[in-house]
Amino acid sequence: MQKVILKVKVKRRLGQLRDRCDHSSVYRETARLLRSVYGNMASISTLLLICLFISIIPGYANTDFINLKCNANSVGQFGQQSLLVCVIHTTQEVSNPEIRVVTWWKVGVKKPLVLFYEGKTTSTTGYKFAEPSWNNKNMNVSLLIANTEVANDGDYTCNVITDSGSSNSKTHLQVTAKYSPPIITTPKRIHQGADGFVICNSEGGYPKGQLRWFDEFNTDWTKSSEMVANKTKNGLFHLSSTLTLKSGSIFKYTCVVYNASGEKVNEANFDPDPNSGSSTGDGHEEPVHYKLESKVVAPVVVIGSLIVGLLITLLLLRWRSRKARRPSTAPLMGDHTEIPRCDEEGKA
Repeated sequence: MQKVILKVKVKRRLGQLRDRCDHSSVYRETARLLRSVYGNMASISTLLLICLFISIIPGYANTDFINLKCNANSVGQFGQQSLLVCVIHTTQEVSNPEIRVVTWWKVGVKKPLVLFYEGKTTSTTGYKFAEPSWNNKNMNVSLLIANTEVANDGDYTCNVITDSGSSNSKTHLQVTAKYSPPIITTPKRIHQGADGFVICNSEGGYPKGQLRWFDEFNTDWTKSSEMVANKTKNGLFHLSSTLTLKSGSIFKYTCVVYNASGEKVNEANFDPDPNSGSSTGDGHEEPVHYKLESKVVAPVVVIGSLIVGLLITLLLLRWRSRKARRPSTAPLMGDHTEIPRCDEEGKA
């Protein structure tokens, strides 16, 4: 009954104010009538006030004077801050506009994320105006999300009411998270000519990505694999792909992780053990890990070879130098005067 009475009073009073084009009075009268019915029920009255007011005012207030523009799409990194940009633009006829109401909503959430009303700002934890010292004279009503989570992905709506009109706009936030470098495991060592399978895992990414397999000749073996994508507690994905290997078709394989946009993120290589023999001698299938091969291995090998070659050269030069400085025995073996011995002098 109270709602019916309220609607009748509001429509009647707003009809009178509309004829005078008194938009400021429309705002004040709506607030007064709502308070007269709902009293001081803080959370309920405030929410009903804003919802009803926003739905009523656009029909009477002149929206040509202001225009709220939001970026259509924004991208936020998981665990980082995200910014949803929304700015109020006014025409030349408007001088020193003053904001009366601002509400930020996420589609599917019943309560407003940020609410500015009657000079006070209330917000849900983790959300606030992007401008540090925001006030009702600041036309930048952008929203800042402190710590982006998967749950923040979705559509948002911002509504504003000023003393010169009202406007609203929508924006979309795409949350992304980068997948970890893949790790390849196998229950037992695989040898050339033997059947088996390998498993590739990558986690911590969002949205859902894909794991694909290639051999050393760049042939795509993804159709021979089976991938499973599971969501973790924080909403991120864990990807696991199992590639079945048949005898005679075992090459060097590469597991590549792609994000939801089809972009290559990272890769890991798997090379079957070239040594013959059994897998793990105790009969238990003990996982063998093949982590991401470092791309600096080849340069290190080259540099190491150069250093070893340089050391060998220096040793040879040093050996030759010592040999060149050795005293010659030639003078001792040439012509020389014989010195008589003492016993021979006595006989003489």
